[in-house]
Amino acid sequence: MAELAGLADPKTREVNEKHGDGHGVNLGKLRALAKRLKTQQELARGLWATGDSAARLLALLICRPKAFGRDELDGMLREARTPKVRDWLVNYVVKKNPHAEELRVAWSADPDPVVAGAGWALTTERVAKKPAGLDLAGLLDTIEAEMRDAPDRLQWAMNHCLAQIGIEHAEHRARAIGIGERLGVLKDYPTSPGCTSPFAPTWINEMVRRQGSRAAG
Repeated sequence: MAELAGLADPKTREVNEKHGDGHGVNLGKLRALAKRLKTQQELARGLWATGDSAARLLALLICRPKAFGRDELDGMLREARTPKVRDWLVNYVVKKNPHAEELRVAWSADPDPVVAGAGWALTTERVAKKPAGLDLAGLLDTIEAEMRDAPDRLQWAMNHCLAQIGIEHAEHRARAIGIGERLGVLKDYPTSPGCTSPFAPTWINEMVRRQGSRAAG
């Protein structure tokens, strides 16, 4: 904890706090520390228990993802206070855990929009990598009905799923683009030069274009 405190930088904290993340540690330095520590499950649990955002991010880098139980991961998501911690928990730990599918189903139906957003993030992963058994048309029905009025984090996760369906599944592409155009979610989102807009129709078309370019090359 003392080492983490020494790595904290006020300017980094100021930038992170604008995005809802309450830590001041440069993520490159955090990853270097994790590389030095290597995998240490008990230390990871101890770091998580501090409640400190930087400590929790470090914990997620040095833990053994498959060592957590279903209820433990559920509790960790619910007590994770910042977007970065939640994103790393889902992407670095839950996706590699044997309970991922069970949690995906439970979280997607949760009344807490932050928890539901994590469920949608896991669904997006399946859309891309293991779509067999998913009701893609049903997912599009839900997105069409609920995304426009969903809270920010949940809306973002649903929009990512919408884009992923359009990118990966040509038979649903026209409908996915149509839903995105009708709802207009993230249409005016500020996008840095060289980055792809998160507006689903733009995102889908750009990624499909890139895939076509790679295939042609």
